[in-house]
Amino acid sequence: MDFDAFSEGIEPGGLRNTRDIGILICYMLTNISRPFPQEDLIEIIQENGIANYFETNSALSELIKCGNIKNNDDNPELIEITSNGILISQQLSSELSMSVRHKAVTATMKLSERRKIEKENPVSITKIKDGGYKVDLRITDGIRDLMEISLFVPDRSDANAVKRRFHSDPEKFYSVVLAASLGDYDIITQTLKELENEKKPK
Repeated sequence: MDFDAFSEGIEPGGLRNTRDIGILICYMLTNISRPFPQEDLIEIIQENGIANYFETNSALSELIKCGNIKNNDDNPELIEITSNGILISQQLSSELSMSVRHKAVTATMKLSERRKIEKENPVSITKIKDGGYKVDLRITDGIRDLMEISLFVPDRSDANAVKRRFHSDPEKFYSVVLAASLGDYDIITQTLKELENEKKPK
């Protein structure tokens, strides 16, 4: 893993050779301590400007080839660290900057939380034959359904916007709908104020 990586999309302080990318991957998987989706790991590294997409894939392939990580036996879309990979993390992760390690671990935790929210609060988007889209939203507490609601929107971009907004805070969505049902407009007013504050430039 000693050839240079492309620099496109890499932020200052990011990783530019596959050896360092491989070390970071071992460090991330060691901290996660469970099988993790390979595509999610690639997304974290790329979208946070830590390393190039193609070189991250190359580093992953090399790590699998060398037995430092492996595909999960039950789900090949998941990857997990091996004892060799843990050793790499323990011995070599200090070569990486603290900022890179912190960014990677923080992003991993945020994405894991987002995936948990998406799993517990599923959204389905269905194209309607006569035009428009139906967005089905379901809120759970991880055990039972709390609410199911369907919305009609005119186009796909609106449907995706509803999905993103819903997943950004399902609890607030539920609180507003419940408040409206009970006639508690103070909560609705407060929520609208919070949304307006979110829009204001900081």
